[in-house]
Amino acid sequence: MPGCLKKTLFALASLISFVSFILVVVAMGTPKWVTGKILCKTGADLVNATDPELVKFMGEIYYGLFRGGKIRQCGLGGRPSKFTIFPHMVKKLNTGLHVMIIMFLCVAIFFSLVSFGFCILNAIKVPYRAIKGPAGACLWNFLAGGFIVLAVTSFMAAVKLHPLTERIANFRENVFQFVILEERFEDCFWLCVASATAHAVNLLLIAISGIHFPKIKTKTEEANVTAEDIMY
Repeated sequence: MPGCLKKTLFALASLISFVSFILVVVAMGTPKWVTGKILCKTGADLVNATDPELVKFMGEIYYGLFRGGKIRQCGLGGRPSKFTIFPHMVKKLNTGLHVMIIMFLCVAIFFSLVSFGFCILNAIKVPYRAIKGPAGACLWNFLAGGFIVLAVTSFMAAVKLHPLTERIANFRENVFQFVILEERFEDCFWLCVASATAHAVNLLLIAISGIHFPKIKTKTEEANVTAEDIMY
């Protein structure tokens, strides 16, 4: 049976793994990874709008991995609309990169659950195989955190290097052209960052569980030393 400290650390690690799993699932299902402000350039150019008048042509956009929405402001009032990334819009985006982000997160979810199971196993008993022990728990946490980092990095690259927000804003816009004035990552995106951080914390906890702390003898134990013990 594992010691009390080891049990506590692995129980805490299993809880963190489960929380990480929940965070990624929630993040994937929410439509607000990025929000931004968009300008209807065509409408502003038609009326030769000055700075104070540009407010009439500024709309909003938000989106996640699967769906989103926007408010078009082209001088005639706001017109809200919603859209889905699949199956049509994704063809106009960097399809391979977007699908890869989703795959990375799905793999991370799987490894988070595996990590959860291995941490519970180590909290209950001492596995007889190394792969089921702390080394295995470290491996699954490292893989889960690594795939989340890959997903987050890929998404940031899609937004910043492949103008994802602009492509989404101009999808099926035959008359008006929109430009991005401002874009920022929202809480749903940072949930994935928090999930990766949680697995890093797990690696630290597992490392601490492997440290053998010296046992402090009490006065009672010292008093029970016999002559035979002294001879040895």
